[in-house]
Amino acid sequence: MWLSVIAVVVISYLLGNLNGAILTSRYFAHEDVREKGSGNAGLTNFVRNYGLGKALFVILLDACKTVAACLLGGALLRPFGYGTEGTVLGAIAVSMGHDFPVFFGFKGGKGIVCGATIAAVLDLPVFLILLVIFFTCFFITRFVSLSSILVSASFSICFVIRFWGNLPLQIGTAVIGIFAIWMHRENIKRLLSGTERKFSFGSKEKGK
Repeated sequence: MWLSVIAVVVISYLLGNLNGAILTSRYFAHEDVREKGSGNAGLTNFVRNYGLGKALFVILLDACKTVAACLLGGALLRPFGYGTEGTVLGAIAVSMGHDFPVFFGFKGGKGIVCGATIAAVLDLPVFLILLVIFFTCFFITRFVSLSSILVSASFSICFVIRFWGNLPLQIGTAVIGIFAIWMHRENIKRLLSGTERKFSFGSKEKGK
């Protein structure tokens, strides 16, 4: 079984290295999104610098790699009676690969698209609740970071409540949610100081 566990962790982590924002910016613009704007390899920075049109490729790649990791984890550990645990393990590993990709100098994104995909894989009702929370907060405040932080906290809370008694899933999803909040620590500082930028649907913001 332990070989299967190692395989899930390693393969899922490597899948996480397929960062949508980095690869899409390199393919279409021959640039690295991390050299633009905030320097983050996430969806928000990508949209600010390359527009909404190509963002679909970022979302698609990040979502597909996350689904693949979750399904792989469940498939490899299900024969041992740990299908759900395997899915969560794959989810954690792919998130770590996305945030800290070894092939890109351990400088990746913040994992919100990955987290949303994980929620969709584990429980569709929770995913829909999180979507409502995110977009409600976003349309009221125009802060993507605040919306992401709120939905990350809600991610952990919703799964803990919905799967009460399923300790592995509760711990795994709590780790994912808490870590996503930690990845936004600089945004939290800017929100508290009043210097965080609101998102605009206007023109691209290259070089800012």
